[in-house]
Amino acid sequence: MIVLLVGLLLVLFIVPNVWAKWVLQRYSRPRDDYPGSGGELARHLVERLGLEGVTVEVTEHGDHYDPASRKVRLSAGNFEGRSLTAVTVAAHEVGHAIQHHHGYQPLLVRTRLVGVAQRAEKLGAGLMMAAPLLFLLTRTPGGTAMVVIAAVLSFGTAALVHLITLPVEFDASYQRALPLLKQYLPPYDMPAAQHLLTACAFTYVAASLASILNLGRWLVILRR
Repeated sequence: MIVLLVGLLLVLFIVPNVWAKWVLQRYSRPRDDYPGSGGELARHLVERLGLEGVTVEVTEHGDHYDPASRKVRLSAGNFEGRSLTAVTVAAHEVGHAIQHHHGYQPLLVRTRLVGVAQRAEKLGAGLMMAAPLLFLLTRTPGGTAMVVIAAVLSFGTAALVHLITLPVEFDASYQRALPLLKQYLPPYDMPAAQHLLTACAFTYVAASLASILNLGRWLVILRR
């Protein structure tokens, strides 16, 4: 039963993840008719909107906005690229900076919860690895069960946090970035831009499902 559940979750994880990557890749072709790169658009928006203290830089750790350092970080391809993907991703990440600038409460809560989720996942992995050793040392299934329950709660917390904070991503895409993109992109690019904005948000769905899959993987290991 657990194996079937993990298999189903694997499919559910793969579909949105593959779709999001496919959409981002599909529109990554360079556009000669775009006046600037994703990084240039991000810097222009930051200056135009008066987002004081916000800077834009290249990162090797995926496109994101860091509220702690007030930095919009873009991958090299999106920072330097002149493609629909590059400018749309840049606008999405600036959308988070706009949320922060306006004191958008869900973003502030998300920032705290993401730290909780990361610690929970590490704790869950540690507890899962400790469970077999605890059983061997104590020969008490009850103690092992408590460790497993704690690990389930830890991984479950991580997945739940990702899902709860998903509206923050959609707000950054559709309430912040989309109105800006309408001012810079030609009308015929807007349908594709909306697909890209959805893909940006769905990367968070993939992260949530990945946490659930991690839990399922450990449960299968412990059953052996």
